[in-house]
Parts: sequence; C-alpha cells; structure tokens
Amino acid sequence: MGFILNPLYSIVSGIMIAIHKVLSPIFGANSGVTWALSIMGLVVLIRTALIPLFVKQIKSQRAMTVLQPQMKAIQAKYKDDRQKQSEEMMKLYKDHKTNPLASCFPIIAQAPVMFSLFTVLNGIAKNKPHGFMKGEYLVSAAQAKFFGSPISETFLGSDKLTVKIVTVVLIIFMSATTFTTQKQLMTKGMPKMDASNNMMLQQQKIMLYLFPLIFAISGVNFPVGVLIYWSTTNIWTFGQQFYVIKRNPTPGSPAFEELQRKRAHKAKQEGREITPQDATEVEAPKVEGQRQQPKKAKKKKK
Repeated sequence: MGFILNPLYSIVSGIMIAIHKVLSPIFGANSGVTWALSIMGLVVLIRTALIPLFVKQIKSQRAMTVLQPQMKAIQAKYKDDRQKQSEEMMKLYKDHKTNPLASCFPIIAQAPVMFSLFTVLNGIAKNKPHGFMKGEYLVSAAQAKFFGSPISETFLGSDKLTVKIVTVVLIIFMSATTFTTQKQLMTKGMPKMDASNNMMLQQQKIMLYLFPLIFAISGVNFPVGVLIYWSTTNIWTFGQQFYVIKRNPTPGSPAFEELQRKRAHKAKQEGREITPQDATEVEAPKVEGQRQQPKKAKKKKK
C-alpha cells in the first residue's frame, strides 16, 4: 500500500508546508494559528479541485428528482418481486446515466485526503515523518497548539483537560454542521415528495442522522488537526450548497417557489406584467436520454 499512500502523504504534507512558509513571517513558524490556517488552506485547495464533482452531484440529484414518477411506477409494478424491481431500477439509472449514491461522492473523494492527513498528524505526535513533514517542520508542528491543545493530540490519546475540551467542542461543531448542511438540502433544496416508499427521500433521511452520528463516534480518535480539517470542509459545503440552492434551486423545491415569489414581486414593483419567464428562469434539470420538447417560436408583433 506504500506506493499508493506515500504520494498522498507527500501531497498533503507538501501543501501544508507550502502554506506554512507563506504564513510563517506573519504569525510565526511554530504558531498554532499558522498550522491551523495551513490545514484550512488544504481544505480550500481540495474543495476547489472537487467543484466539478460537486456539480456532477447536483446534476445527478436533480436527475433523480425528474425520474421519481418512473421510479414509483416500477415500484408499483414489481412490488411483489424485489429482484425484478432492483433490476429495472438499475436499468433506469443506466439509461439516464445517473446514480442514486452521487450525494456521497464528495465525501468518498475526500476520504483518502482525510486518511493521509490523519497519518501525517499522528506521525507528528509520534515523531514519525511522513511525506515532507520531517525535520524542522515536524518539530514545529509538534509544538503548534490550537486553543492550547497540540494539533496532533486526540481525545482518547491524551489525559490533558485542554485537549479533551477542544476536541469535544470540535466534534460537536463537526457533527452539528454535518446535520445542518443535510437539513438545509432536505428542507429547501429538494422538491416536495410523498414520504411513503420514496427511496431518494429515505436515503436523505438516513444521511441526515447517520453521518453526524458516525462523526461523533469516530471523532474521539481524530487528531485536533483532522477535526479542524473536517469542520472547515463542512463550512465550505454549507456555503457552497447555500449558494446553489439560492441562485439555482431545484424546480419544485421550497427554494424554487421562494425564488418565483421574489421574481413575481419584483415584476409587480416594476409595474410590468408577470410573464412565464419570471417563474421559469431556473431551468429544469435535463436527464440524458429524455426527449426535449421543441420550443415555440415567439410571434412577431405586427
């Protein structure tokens, strides 16, 4: 596994050290602020690189919304044959080139980075170099503290009260932001659905409670630096999702209806007639394989 993981250790530690070099003259080489911001900078670079994957996630989620009527028809037709129902569902996903698990892609894509950061920070605590985190940088990072807690310490691996307090606060914040982000998607970003026998809605509800629980349980083993990383990426995810929901909401969602009302109100204030365009400027998601209806040409005024 070394030939796979070693390049990841080098990338993660290299990015942190590069940012550390830029910030050292401002905050100091051994400052916890410098190393914490280096970890946050790593988040910004990783999440920027993952934007195309996030766009694919949004498109897939909206495609799943469009396919809901067909999915319900399959469920009703093969309600007594689970295997056939599953086969038809997979065929539907394949024909329209979508994936019901697309919402998990950004988390899955970040997993190797998080594991590499976990290993690098654990190496700091054990004075074991990984990647470029060695020599003076290893010593400097070992001295760095975040609100009095070394960034390489974990809740279970330390007897210090400061470490316990900092890790608990970060774990609570990490779990809360995970829950809030998923709740935002479900309450504002998804179209209103019948909760009964709706696979997509059931999947979102499972994620709403499962991911925060997983982070809360596993967080006691995470170094403070990893908790900083994951808390920062949660803030990024929330802001990125908020922007998409507000500016380009999914048709049929509460956010879409709110945008329609705002446009209608704006048209009324400007004293002009409310046109269909005011209500449909946000395009409905296009599903590959779906026939597009031709648009009627506008008649010229005589």
